[in-house]
Amino acid sequence: MKILLIGEYSNVHWTLAEGLRRLGHKVTVVSNGDFWKDYRRDISLVRRHGRTGGLRFLGRLALTLPKLRGYDIVQIINPMFVELKAERIFPIYDFLRRHNRKMVLGGFGMDYYWVNTCCEDKPLLYSDFNIGSELRTNADALKEKADWLGTAKERLNKYIAADCDHIITGLYEYQVCYERHFPKKTSFIPFPIVCKPNVMEQAQHEADNHEEQQRPTRIFIGINRTRSEYKGTDIMLKAAEDVQRKHPERMKLVVAESVPFSEYCKMMDGSDAIMDQLYSYTPAMNALEAMSKGIICIGGGEEANYDILGEQTLRPIINVRPTYESVYSETERLIMHPERIAQLKKESLEYIAKHHDYVKVARRYEEIYMRILNE
Repeated sequence: MKILLIGEYSNVHWTLAEGLRRLGHKVTVVSNGDFWKDYRRDISLVRRHGRTGGLRFLGRLALTLPKLRGYDIVQIINPMFVELKAERIFPIYDFLRRHNRKMVLGGFGMDYYWVNTCCEDKPLLYSDFNIGSELRTNADALKEKADWLGTAKERLNKYIAADCDHIITGLYEYQVCYERHFPKKTSFIPFPIVCKPNVMEQAQHEADNHEEQQRPTRIFIGINRTRSEYKGTDIMLKAAEDVQRKHPERMKLVVAESVPFSEYCKMMDGSDAIMDQLYSYTPAMNALEAMSKGIICIGGGEEANYDILGEQTLRPIINVRPTYESVYSETERLIMHPERIAQLKKESLEYIAKHHDYVKVARRYEEIYMRILNE
């Protein structure tokens, strides 16, 4: 197949492309690199700041669009798959629809169905927008509601979701939102991760020999200051700092703040655990990438996450509820019982290899792509 992947979130499309290429498909990734994260892509569409930057971007887009024809599958990461106002994206989507065989929408992040479902139906006990029946009122939640509800973004999302041939979601949370509206054409596929066999061998050795580390437990947290309250890293950081203050000899805290992906990975290497996504039921790409390195995730690991994967035995994620007390308690418990670490690292690697290996994930995409091509 000839496949076009447009847009990027946390390296999902580039990693998927690598898996699909391993299966013999021709894949092109077009993106802006997910802004400052600067992920790899085949065709770069980066918009610079200012009016001149906008004009240059439109010119580059006009030159690029004719190259984006003749594909069997076009998958867009989100309704806002290029850096333009929603009103300007309608004709771009229609162009892609006319000149390619099948269109697939990714349910991978912020969009109308995620915002609206969490605010109205509230199927999740907690999310970016609600805690139980109460709506969150932090600045980022209010901004996203204003952006997606009753706006051109809402109209664009509804238009594409109704028109596209299939919708693929990457987390349990997004599946819950989309399948309520499009049950016949929504499929869940876990995010793709490149496994690291040498790390698996080391973790297996440590677990088999019941090795217990003698050094302080190294906890890593990535901070985006502009969205810290929204994602809950403000609470996680405060809890981690307080645990470290109480047990300085048992814990070392490493903080990465708004750094490119390559630097982020280097800073994360050698950690025992990562804190990520307080309001999530599931580990997303950053946490999954960490787990592929044998790093334990402190974050979203609700039973619903294991259920949608069909996982009966592995429980590598240290699940926390969205409170300071929960994060503090689980973090302190981990550093006070380092004998747990080797086994949790081993299970983290097994979990990634079993459910997120990029070639296995690519095969599931391949099956859906082939099915819709034959409809």
